[in-house]
Amino acid sequence: MKDFNFREVLGLMGKTFPFLVFRFLVYFGITLGFILVTGIGAGIGYGVGSIARAGAAGGMIGGLIGFGVACSFVYLIREYLLYVVKAGHIAVLVEVVDGGTIPGGKGQIAYAQEKVRERFVESSFLFGLDQLIKGILRAFNRTFLSVTSFLPVPGKSGLVKLINKVINLSLTYLDEVILAYLMKTRAENPWASSRTALVLYAQNYLIFLKNAAWLTLFIWGLTFAVFLVVLGPVAVIVGIFPGAAGPLTLILALVLAWGIKQAVIEPIGMTALMQVFFKVTRGQVAHPEWEAKLEAVSTKFNELKQKAQGWNHVQDTPQQTEK
Repeated sequence: MKDFNFREVLGLMGKTFPFLVFRFLVYFGITLGFILVTGIGAGIGYGVGSIARAGAAGGMIGGLIGFGVACSFVYLIREYLLYVVKAGHIAVLVEVVDGGTIPGGKGQIAYAQEKVRERFVESSFLFGLDQLIKGILRAFNRTFLSVTSFLPVPGKSGLVKLINKVINLSLTYLDEVILAYLMKTRAENPWASSRTALVLYAQNYLIFLKNAAWLTLFIWGLTFAVFLVVLGPVAVIVGIFPGAAGPLTLILALVLAWGIKQAVIEPIGMTALMQVFFKVTRGQVAHPEWEAKLEAVSTKFNELKQKAQGWNHVQDTPQQTEK
């Protein structure tokens, strides 16, 4: 039985609709960039390949190089996407959950950015914190959420590896849920509050796994349906590129489906898991035994403790604390 209310999740999406539109525009722009850069690469490759009478092969190679360049660009702006897009949406969602009043239209985006800056002065600080949280979650999940911890089966079998990957995939949004916890609790010391949130997750991890499994089926089922829908139009677009048909059609269809997933589908999963976290942990305190277990499986969790002890909200800036 799941612990989130799908109707309430969709209601929260409706209340933050202006930010959903903003997310869509950002990821649509990224997807369009993928298509354009890939097309330019295919055109250049086709022209160069034609000299050696291998235009089709040149177009394919050029398209793949263009796709690689686009991937590199997305990697470079990942800090911006976390700070402006993901954290911004989390900020307005938290306000809605708490019954706060948020503006509509473009004002909602400015409001979200203001709330994020209140908690995290610099994007580099938030990105560093998020990466640390992800590292701790990976270490914990690898130890406690491996299928071999539930069933006496060989750990090296292909089926075990596949199931473990599915388990890790289902818990993709936990770092964002912890960021939501920091915003909801108005954390003065983000390092200490992150430790508390991680312990609360750890002592309820089976509940989160159960709900995450439901969400994984929904999110990836819907994403696959989107991929099938966009495959035809993408094939038409790729057909325009000189000598770039074939695998590029599949690749760009995957990118377009990814963009729609990031813009519209992923917020649903993140919001549902956020709803579960607040519901399950309400009134709970962090248990020392689970804190000790986290310290045992992750050195990064100990790093959080050191940063929490060294944090001074008045005298230190986030940049100084990161050093």
